[in-house]
Amino acid sequence: MLANNIWKLTGKLFEWAFGPYEFLRRDVDSWWGSNIVSWILMGIGLIALLYWMNMMFQFKKEGKEDEA
Repeated sequence: MLANNIWKLTGKLFEWAFGPYEFLRRDVDSWWGSNIVSWILMGIGLIALLYWMNMMFQFKKEGKEDEA
């Protein structure tokens, strides 16, 4: 019985977490509106990549890239 409840809880968690995608799938007709979440996530990833590369260049300039 406990294992069944865990799977039901996991299912409800994912239904809640992906709720915005269900709204976008049903109610948004434009391509841009449907893909706005993907664009936002790609923007966050690009910002994180640029930050990481900047830090890597700073460490390389200071000669600390091999220190743990």
